[in-house]
Amino acid sequence: MDEKERRKAEVRARLEAQARKKRGFMTPERKKRLRNLLRRKAAEALKREQERKAEERRRIIRERTGTPKNLDGVNEATLQSIVKEYYKRIQDLESKKWDLERATRVKEIELKELQEKVNDLKGKFVIPPLKKVSKTANQLEKIRMFTARVSQMDYRNQLKQVQKKDYRLEDDDEVVSKTSKPEWAQPKSKTTSVSEAVSEVVSDAEQDDY
Repeated sequence: MDEKERRKAEVRARLEAQARKKRGFMTPERKKRLRNLLRRKAAEALKREQERKAEERRRIIRERTGTPKNLDGVNEATLQSIVKEYYKRIQDLESKKWDLERATRVKEIELKELQEKVNDLKGKFVIPPLKKVSKTANQLEKIRMFTARVSQMDYRNQLKQVQKKDYRLEDDDEVVSKTSKPEWAQPKSKTTSVSEAVSEVVSDAEQDDY
């Protein structure tokens, strides 16, 4: 039993040591050196690619322009033949250039048609190119259009023409009758009050006679 436990402890210690060793492999110094090495390799690869492209460009230029002619001490006939040779070469190059440009345009049209078909199959629409307009300019344009629209509007003609009598309420008579005092509350005239007083005195005298 003790032997078995001892072996387990040894295996556990060995595994822990290996784990610590793996964790401690990439130290900050090693990471820094690795980054510098990768950066140096990338710079070298970029430089080689640039040199390759420059050499390819020089090669194509030599093929299309040819080797320079020695014009020292040549007569007029030789000079004319050299000029004709260069002129013919320029014509050939312009013809090839036109063919390449036409082939490029055809390829672009084909790619655009294929892209439209793909968008149709996906159920999407091609977004048209939008003109970039600043927010301030857009707001100023909206304000200008609104001001022009307001200045063109005639508010007087748009108002509804009505007669003054339309403003009269239907129950004006009722309102007047309600505001006026009843007959019994109205002040009596002097003539009416005197006659009524005389009649009251006569009636009182007749009652006394009976």
